[in-house]
Amino acid sequence: MKRFIIEREIPGIGGMSVVELCGAARASNQALSQLPTVQWQHSYVADDKTFCVYLAEDEDAVKKHAELSGFPANKITEAAIIMDPLTAIMDA
Repeated sequence: MKRFIIEREIPGIGGMSVVELCGAARASNQALSQLPTVQWQHSYVADDKTFCVYLAEDEDAVKKHAELSGFPANKITEAAIIMDPLTAIMDA
């Protein structure tokens, strides 16, 4: 599976309550239940956008999740490499 970062423009999401975010997560989970080749890892919520990390077989699967969930996928980017503080100590 490939890792994708999905940027979603959702006006007002940064001001949503925990209850509202819970409902959004439920909608996403319901869509995921129909897509066995897509996994939601987590999302970052900031102002009017979310940045979601998904595992999927391809970009089309991510687009299908957006269609089923009703959440936009304004920008989909494959993230082929993960870099973190431990990267600094790895030998090439």
